[in-house]
Amino acid sequence: MAGNSLLSWTPAAIVFDCDGTLMDSECHWEEARELVLRGYGVETPDDFGERTKGLHFTECGRVMTEVAGLSAGQADQVTAQLLDHFRKLVAAAPVTIPGAAELVRLAADFAPLAVASNCPRDVVESGLAHAGLLPYFTDIVVPDATLRPKPDPDVYLAAARACGVPPSVCLAVEDSYCGILSASRAGLRILGVGAAPRDEELALVDMWVPTLADATLVGWADSREPVGACVGI
Repeated sequence: MAGNSLLSWTPAAIVFDCDGTLMDSECHWEEARELVLRGYGVETPDDFGERTKGLHFTECGRVMTEVAGLSAGQADQVTAQLLDHFRKLVAAAPVTIPGAAELVRLAADFAPLAVASNCPRDVVESGLAHAGLLPYFTDIVVPDATLRPKPDPDVYLAAARACGVPPSVCLAVEDSYCGILSASRAGLRILGVGAAPRDEELALVDMWVPTLADATLVGWADSREPVGACVGI
């Protein structure tokens, strides 16, 4: 890590992950997984949340299919059930990660912002809209027919393009190893966030903070000079 170097730098754009970084939706994914697996008579393994953190929901559905002892052909059904439960849970109780709203508002004063997420677009947009944060973002990038999900680099590369700058001058804000791998492969500098980083995560990030409300991070964002409006390429 090179925290001091990051704190002396002003990124030309910032790309945020959503789940677990901006929106506290990991608890909703956990409950949705438990509801689906319980429907098949299976209790969720203790390490399942860590195993699937940051994965695209289709990959999570595939892993759940294996855990439930179902045939591979039932993965689409399991994934659909997972998404149905998740959407209902998020709609009922959208929650912003502590410090996320303030950091987004401060960052928007000096750089264009985007989101790169493995979540469905409607879930990302509705959560950010509920939090009053959606207008701050130039683009919301999610996997589709042409963009592979994290840990491949596609969504971060597309987000940098949407902000009109090369990946090398962008900062990614991530909470999962899957997302950190994606941002690293895309060539962005990385701010990791979370309570207990693993060694492999620390090896790839420029700086790690326990929370987006970290006083040093907030002070850094508040002291940056504007870099101008986003220009598309």
